[in-house]
Amino acid sequence: MNKVITISREYGAGGHSIGTKVAEALGIPFYDRDIVRATAEESGFEKKLIEKEEEDRSTSDDIWKKISSISSSYFNDSQDAIHEIQKAIIIKMAQKGPCVILGRCADVILKEAEIDTLDIFIHADELHRGVRVTELTGTKNATEIQKMLTKRDHARHNYYNHYSGGQKWGDSHNYDMTLDSGKLGYDLCVKLIVEAASEAEE
Repeated sequence: MNKVITISREYGAGGHSIGTKVAEALGIPFYDRDIVRATAEESGFEKKLIEKEEEDRSTSDDIWKKISSISSSYFNDSQDAIHEIQKAIIIKMAQKGPCVILGRCADVILKEAEIDTLDIFIHADELHRGVRVTELTGTKNATEIQKMLTKRDHARHNYYNHYSGGQKWGDSHNYDMTLDSGKLGYDLCVKLIVEAASEAEE
């Protein structure tokens, strides 16, 4: 299997769990927090700040202006600096060989770098996503869960649409496969992705 798999996902749809299992099934690396660590090492930014800002174009840039050592005359803002650093890191990871990369516009970045990819989008209905959010956060209040889903998806939507050059986050035309993890379940999603990645090489 010589293909790089990118996984974009709605919050609470299980993209991280599915991506991890796909990587394990194929015996290839899974990159998510590794990207954050590498970005922190390269930029000097704190991991928590990178995690907070890397998928949200709508967050105020004030805090970054205080800590960024990169000239604002070169980047529109510090989030652009983070994106450029992560872009280079993602390309390097993909150039090493087959892997699974989660989020961060990896599908767009690798297409621009002319690296062959299998691009996946994972989504689910709010009920299934809400259950997952409760498992992750312990929150059981329906109103709070709804706020979390809306906020995180809005952030990912804004980030992707800004850095993708006009492509729309979640639009099926931009992916090779879109899977409903609520209806299919995680295991079947994993199986379908593994089969697609394997057969694409034949």
